[in-house]
Formats: sequence, C-alpha cells, structure tokens
Amino acid sequence: MAQSLKIGAVSYLNTKPLVYGLQQRLPDAEITFDLPGRLADDLARGELDIALIPTVETFDSPGYQVLSDACIACRGPVHSVSLVSRCASGEIRTLALDEGSRTSVALVQVLLKKRLGIRPELQGFPIGQSLQNCEADAVLIIGDRAMHVPADEYEEIWDLGEHWVDWTGLPFVFAMWTARAGIEQDLSEVERALSAARDDGLANLENIAATNADDLGLSAEQCLTYLRDHLHFYLGDAERQSMDLFRGYVGELFPTAKSIESI
Repeated sequence: MAQSLKIGAVSYLNTKPLVYGLQQRLPDAEITFDLPGRLADDLARGELDIALIPTVETFDSPGYQVLSDACIACRGPVHSVSLVSRCASGEIRTLALDEGSRTSVALVQVLLKKRLGIRPELQGFPIGQSLQNCEADAVLIIGDRAMHVPADEYEEIWDLGEHWVDWTGLPFVFAMWTARAGIEQDLSEVERALSAARDDGLANLENIAATNADDLGLSAEQCLTYLRDHLHFYLGDAERQSMDLFRGYVGELFPTAKSIESI
C-alpha cells in the first residue's frame, strides 16, 4: 500500500504525461513537484520515497530501484535540452550548466569530450538567470526555458538528444521513476499506477498541451508537437542498452556519478 509514500515529480512540461491522473490512482500518496536535481537530493536524503530523477543519479546509488517502464527519453531531437554556443563548438572554453538536471550536465560533457576532445571550464547557470546575462562561451539549457532560445543569437545550437542518437544509434533516457533504498512496503501497486498514468497521459496529449500552453508562452500545437514527436516515455531494451553505454562514458569522465557537478 502507498499511504505514507512521498513521491517527487519533475515540474517541466515533459513530465505532465507521466503524472496524468496519478494522484487519483494513488490518493494517499503525497506528490510534490520540483527540478530533477533537487528531487534527486531529496530522494538521497530520504525526504522522498520515490522520485522521477536524472538517470545518472542511479549509476552510483546502491539500493535504488527503478520502478515501472515509464520514463522520459528521446529517439531523436528532444527540443528541450540544448547546448547554445557563441563560438564554434570546438572553441568552447567556458560552459555554464543549467542547475536543473545532472543527466544533461553529464551528457553535454560526454559529448564535448568524446566528439571534440574538449573539457571546458564549468560555470553555473541558475534558474532565473537569462541567457543574455551569462558570459560563458556556451550554455547548457534544459526544460521549458530551453524551448524559448533565440536561435539567431548563437553560432551553434546542439540538440543533445539528437547528437546522442546520431552518434550512438540509440535513444537517450533522461529520467526514470526511482525508489530509494530501504523501503520495506510492497511497491507493486505504485509501479502499476505509474505505468497506467503514463498510458492515460499519452492518450490525452492534446488536453495536456492545451492546458499548459499559455503558462509556457507556447501554442497548444507547439506543446503537442513537443510531447508527441520529441519525447518517448517507454523504457525498453534499446533504452536500457543506451543507459549502459552512457554509464560507461560517465565512469570514464568522473570518479563517480556523484562527482558530476550541477553548479
């Protein structure tokens, strides 16, 4: 049973299909919303029991349990995880990192190192800071605000999902429902609810898009295109293969996944 469970979900548009009707399916659970990196910290501290956390957070966390086959992934351009650069990508010397997601923080550094052989000096890019006020050569920007990047102001823009898929031939998994270590109760009901909420969300994408469009400064059609055409919400064999490959690259660049800075 799930009476006492505290569940953390991501506050971005990309999570709306995963939590569609979830509270009704788990009426006794406490569901809160925050940034992926903060959810990961709360899960590690035991302040949450289950959370939709960055994939990389599961790499070095013994006892964590991935729940359900519901996830946030892409099989091509993801449209909401971008590297924007004021110079040619090979000339990037300073890189500002969006504080929202550690998976994207790791992914951009893996791509820059493996594809270009560079490891830029890292800076912070806090939530609330504008791109115009960031002096780094390049900026990793994720989530809803990445969908408003003025393309004509940058020399290069990388869609990180597209770059990974083109490079590896595999999808990329950004976040998964994960339970902390030490939960003694049976989570099978929760696992079924998470998968069922995802299925309901995918059946109601038009409604989700229309409901959230105004708050994001996007049209309903833009939101629908993003959710329907740019995201993938099923954790299958190809996604697991991709995670194994990514885990290996992360291990090469960082002593442990916990050493990845989300500044």
